[in-house]
Amino acid sequence: MQTISPQQAEKLIDALSDITSRASAAILAIPLSQAQQRTKVDMSPVTAADEAAEAVILEGLGRLCPGVPVVAEESVSQGRVPDLNGGSFFLVDPLDGTKEFVAGRDEYSVNIALISSGTPIAGVIAAPGRGVLWRGVTGGTAERLRLAFPAPAAEAAERSTIHVRSAPARLRVATSRSHLDGSTQAYLARLPVGEQYMCGSSVKFCHLAEGAADIYPRLSPTCEWDIAAGIAILTAAGGRAQEPAGGELRFGNRDARFLVPGFIAAGDAATLKIGRA
Repeated sequence: MQTISPQQAEKLIDALSDITSRASAAILAIPLSQAQQRTKVDMSPVTAADEAAEAVILEGLGRLCPGVPVVAEESVSQGRVPDLNGGSFFLVDPLDGTKEFVAGRDEYSVNIALISSGTPIAGVIAAPGRGVLWRGVTGGTAERLRLAFPAPAAEAAERSTIHVRSAPARLRVATSRSHLDGSTQAYLARLPVGEQYMCGSSVKFCHLAEGAADIYPRLSPTCEWDIAAGIAILTAAGGRAQEPAGGELRFGNRDARFLVPGFIAAGDAATLKIGRA
């Protein structure tokens, strides 16, 4: 199986951004009244917008990197799981935050991550409702682009390099709007919280990456495709994500159905030590 290095990923990031932009446009093209929400076997919602975006992404990745496996949320939910065999692969969430999308909020996102040796090395996240795209390659830079989807990255109206910030005395904490569990609340009680806000989807990682938030804990299970792109962008911006106990997050766990038990992400790595029991 093909293994893609961060240096090679740098050469792919514009094309990955363009695919994400086109997928964002596919979501925006479907009126909410026609999204046809259904409930999957795992009780999570899916809409025609999720499926339209995934179709665009699968076609684009197939052209860009033929032979590189793609683990995509809606495909996995239908039993289509590729053989990874230890090489590089893509993790895709075509519409992260479907509950926010259905509720008419603009917090939902499109996520594409490139995984090598179990680690996210490149990520692209777009917020279609906000006209913003974030991207990053580990060992390189992280950027924030303002785009009129489906415009390519080269036509961004604004482009800026983003960095995490040093943690202040009182932390700005991002939490999940739909998945704030008791364990996460207990962890938050041990932190010097100055402000806590709720937000849907993976854009919380982007807030960390651009210095708008300090820490994002989630101690309940989530899926790899929900967090991989955000972790790549956060890492590129100088931040870190880890298991709640401090171990390294690994991706591509097919036997666990690509579930992650929990994680803590922070802009300043020193913050990760504050709330540890």
